Amino acid sequence: MDTTTGEEASGLDTTLVPRGNETAQSHSQPYVAPGEGLIDSSKLPIEEAVLTAAPSVPPPITRNHPVLLQVPLTTSTKTKQLTSQHKYEQWNFNGIVPGPFIRARVGDVVELSLTNRDKAGNPHNIDCHAFIGPGGGSALTTAEEGQTKTARFRLHYPGLYLYHCAAAPVPVHIANGMYGLMYVEPATGALPPADREYYVMQSEFYHEPPEIEDNGKPSSIVEFSYPNALREEPSVVVFNGHEAALTRDKPLKASVGEKVRIFFGNAGPNLTSSFHVIGSAFEKVYRDGDVVSPPGQFVQTVSVPPGGSTVVDMKMLVPGTYTLVDHAIFRLEKGGVGYLNVTGEPRPDIYHSEEPPAPCVGCKLHP
Repeated sequence: MDTTTGEEASGLDTTLVPRGNETAQSHSQPYVAPGEGLIDSSKLPIEEAVLTAAPSVPPPITRNHPVLLQVPLTTSTKTKQLTSQHKYEQWNFNGIVPGPFIRARVGDVVELSLTNRDKAGNPHNIDCHAFIGPGGGSALTTAEEGQTKTARFRLHYPGLYLYHCAAAPVPVHIANGMYGLMYVEPATGALPPADREYYVMQSEFYHEPPEIEDNGKPSSIVEFSYPNALREEPSVVVFNGHEAALTRDKPLKASVGEKVRIFFGNAGPNLTSSFHVIGSAFEKVYRDGDVVSPPGQFVQTVSVPPGGSTVVDMKMLVPGTYTLVDHAIFRLEKGGVGYLNVTGEPRPDIYHSEEPPAPCVGCKLHP
């Protein structure tokens, strides 16, 4: 399939460098690199993307030039433990929910290859909010079972963007787990370095009550509920795909004195998140995934709509366990909790009592 766009045919390069009197912080229109002229994307050096599973993030990009960034994605289904009680058949990218974190740079051309290995016969594709063009790339990447579709997309704008499957019915594909994040670094003025970077994504799952098996006991496997999704009444609200993802399985870790950065996305498909970390404040907040405007400072809770994202920085001053929640706090009872474990020497000058700590019995917020 010929995936060359009109822009690629003209060789337009859109590295984040200002035109005329524009500042490097402006991104109201595409950018070109001075002195480079028109660059055909096929002449860019080829690089294979580093893809990571949540909560891991690929390392920062150190190169100062655009590349043809190869991103291979595969779709399939996998039955996984969703909560302590129930398993659920998730639809996924590269075998994981959320899908892999993709790190790129303004001016890169993403060569995305999507291979459909869904044995149920569902078509799948990619709608990436970082891609400029109809459907965010979905029409070019729709693959039937056994097919691979490849297309190229030049990255014009920096920021943290959601990607998801947009094959019909779109809400069902998202609700079943087909989403992830792409971070497009600015070509100039990158974020200050952090000691640790993490990938956290909130989403909801909607399921029917478990069926009763022949032995009279409820099944351990539950199935998607379209009526519950239409009513926007989730059965489960979680971080990184299942209830234990950031508690028992992979709690976040840091040390006293370190700066922790969280790339946070909300896949929805329905609920707005009120993202909060109990016991800390966000020293810097790059709202809506905007990494070129001045950040908000000393923010307690961040609203992130479905299909949206944010980047938050925290300075860890006191050791202990910090709890990630959606501060629509009853969602805690549906699985929406994660832990950030911070090690180091106590700081009685900041946090002190003569009495020993006594967390409430059975509390999910203060383990």
